[in-house]
Amino acid sequence: MKINAERLQQHFEQMSEIGRIGETGVCRPAQSLIEKEAFKLAKSWMEQAGMNVKVDHFGNLIGRLEGENPNKPVLMLGSHLDSQPYGGRFDGTGGVLAAIEVVTTLIEQGITPDNPIEVISFADEEGWRFNKGLFGVRGILGQLEEGELLRKDKDGITREQALRDFGCDPDKFEESIYPANSIAAFLELHIEQGPVLEQKNQPIGIVTAISGPLWLTVKLTGFAGHAGSVPMNTRQDALVGAAEIIVALNEIAKQDPSAPTVSTVGTIDVFPQSRNIIPEKVEFTVDLRDIDIQRRDQYEAQLRKCIQHTADKHQLSYEIIEDTKSEPRYCAEWIKDSIRNECEERGMKVPELMSGPFHDSLMMSYACDYGMIFVRCKDGISHNPAEYASYDDLAIGTDVMYGTVLKMIEQLQPSLSI
Repeated sequence: MKINAERLQQHFEQMSEIGRIGETGVCRPAQSLIEKEAFKLAKSWMEQAGMNVKVDHFGNLIGRLEGENPNKPVLMLGSHLDSQPYGGRFDGTGGVLAAIEVVTTLIEQGITPDNPIEVISFADEEGWRFNKGLFGVRGILGQLEEGELLRKDKDGITREQALRDFGCDPDKFEESIYPANSIAAFLELHIEQGPVLEQKNQPIGIVTAISGPLWLTVKLTGFAGHAGSVPMNTRQDALVGAAEIIVALNEIAKQDPSAPTVSTVGTIDVFPQSRNIIPEKVEFTVDLRDIDIQRRDQYEAQLRKCIQHTADKHQLSYEIIEDTKSEPRYCAEWIKDSIRNECEERGMKVPELMSGPFHDSLMMSYACDYGMIFVRCKDGISHNPAEYASYDDLAIGTDVMYGTVLKMIEQLQPSLSI
């Protein structure tokens, strides 16, 4: 094993103390003082290794190992350090710490690549604080949408204010955007967040594709009234309508038992939130994902029809806001081959599997070739403090990532300067 497994474990253990909740959980909100503390720690490791480090105006932490030819496209590695509000120690963090260890090992081995290598912790991959994720990666690709800086968290803080408090300047976004063709490839290590590798008793796997996520926000408006006096058959109860839609969505996603389709309503807000007032307004989120874009579009159409029918039934008005919509994205064959060959050289025959969760890789796929390595996690649990991946498995995944990077460096040698 080329990488330093003991150092990698120490980095995980130190990082898990930042934003710690309970014995094993973490809460590191994007663009918060807690994430800034995590960045400070990761930055120290990058600098100790010999990287030049900065935080760009989108709030991404970037460590750069200069190549023999600094004008060549960048080989980018990384993931994210922000977490879910009730999250675990390994989601996202694994990809950042593995990337730091890979580049640290390259430097220790005296290897200077032709292409520059950058390790990046993308800002707000998770998306829960401002209800729209993949912010940092979309930022560097120039893919932010109108109004994103006006989004507010539960405390009324706008994205713009959070960025400025973080030390970023949204007026200088252009300075942090990567020009077209300036990124050669992207490689991300991540815990699987599912049960397949554990079922197959394999420490790592090769990702073939990421299923396409659809995120919607649904707003229903009825009419408030006294809970004790308004007859049931005349009510315009927005929460009853929401309940019917949520149950219907669950059935829509389950209609083909053989399909990997998943749907979730993860947040719901009720107004005016009094036990003796009929709910007048309800806002809830929809997360619908599938590897088959035609099936997902079909299910979305069924959901929209259900919302209209339910609104008519209960005399409600409604609004549907599309927060995120992406088609499935497939990993580059040459990067999959690099991972596969590295595993075979070690006598490992590893499974290949798709990713239901989306990752920063999803957006990177629109700018360059990408690949992913999955690491086994216990019981497939993620977005939960019980999330767990063994340090042995993480070390194996990181060492395979190191070997893969060496192979990618060789294949990128002929790339043209930009």
